[in-house]
Amino acid sequence: MRAPRLPAWTATLTWKAAVFIGVMCCALAALLGVLVHVSVAGQTVGDSREKALARLDDVTRLYESGEPIPRFSGIDPAGLPAALRALAVRGERGTVVGDHEGRPTMWAAGPADGRALAVRVDYTQSAETIDALDRSILGSSVLAIGATLLVGAFAVTRVTRRLHLTAQVARRISAGDLDARVDDPRTKDPSRPQDEVATVSGALDTMASTLQRKLQSEQRFTADVAHELRTPLTGLSAAAELLPEGRPSELVRDRVRAMRGLTEDLLEISRLDARNETVDLAVHALGELAERVVRASGTETGVRVVRDATVETDRRRLERVLGNLVANAHKHGAPPVVVTVDGPVVSVRDHGSGYPRYLIESGPQRFRTEGGGKGHGLGLTIAAGQAEVIGAELVFADAEGGGAVARLRLPEYAPLGEDAPTD
Repeated sequence: MRAPRLPAWTATLTWKAAVFIGVMCCALAALLGVLVHVSVAGQTVGDSREKALARLDDVTRLYESGEPIPRFSGIDPAGLPAALRALAVRGERGTVVGDHEGRPTMWAAGPADGRALAVRVDYTQSAETIDALDRSILGSSVLAIGATLLVGAFAVTRVTRRLHLTAQVARRISAGDLDARVDDPRTKDPSRPQDEVATVSGALDTMASTLQRKLQSEQRFTADVAHELRTPLTGLSAAAELLPEGRPSELVRDRVRAMRGLTEDLLEISRLDARNETVDLAVHALGELAERVVRASGTETGVRVVRDATVETDRRRLERVLGNLVANAHKHGAPPVVVTVDGPVVSVRDHGSGYPRYLIESGPQRFRTEGGGKGHGLGLTIAAGQAEVIGAELVFADAEGGGAVARLRLPEYAPLGEDAPTD
């Protein structure tokens, strides 16, 4: 039988700090309360015992001189505790807090002709004093614990709020927002003392700035290289067209086209990395758009429309995504390749060996392919980047029964009036 799982909030630093502060306050309050109670109760009982013994001395002198003894004394009086009576009969003196007619009483007894001569002192006020002290200790302890918890929770919450802000910035950076910073004011003023949270925040900001500069440098390098290659490749392509027909010229033209395609892909990736792309939204019928992409690919790809849908998207970018998915399925998968439209979801499936594990878990990575196959990993990288630009969700998975499937989920368009899809 599994133990019940605690709520998630019990794992927070605020909760743990509150529990720790509460336990320590309760322990301290209990210790101080016991010490004060023992000290005051001991002093009060001692005063009452001395008063009772003094009365016993007076009554004993009266008894031995044969004079009448007061009403608060007597020989073996009713209500005298048995233990104190036995002590007096043995010839010893003692005191004990007991009860007389329902009221707290301090009894004192001593020997008297083989019997117990006892006196009583009203102990009601002393008992009430001790009870009032206990109530005061309990009330002040509750107030002190509550105030300490409030102050402690406020202090801990200030720290945890800064930690949550740091965690949010870290998540934004991991999602691609390299401009995100914590900007803790303690890190900007060197004269102010820095705590551990400020140190972590400053380290995160420094790491983000360094990472941003590095990535921007790589992006500029990629864009500059691609731009610089366009001019010589254009000239090389024109020169290749002038070569006489034959196998060598075909090989040259094929390699030139491959290099031009790679250069264009690099330029597109550099634009996507810059995150300054704009979309041209329009309303389209998704089934018709998918059929057009398949026809333009020139491949033997099946199209199945389970349920057509109307979407508002950038047609050029969506066609780029679907075209890359279809091309990848034919290049790295196995026929038959089928494009299925089911509402706002478009799936591209092949019947090959499936996607590599790293791609399913972490997404496409440029210049990485599995098994030494042809390709540079740019097609799926571009597809994922363009899908993000148009606000679509692209997921790569293994298909049931074998093969690979890429599912593209688009935001469905809900017309308010009699709007009709346009292409």
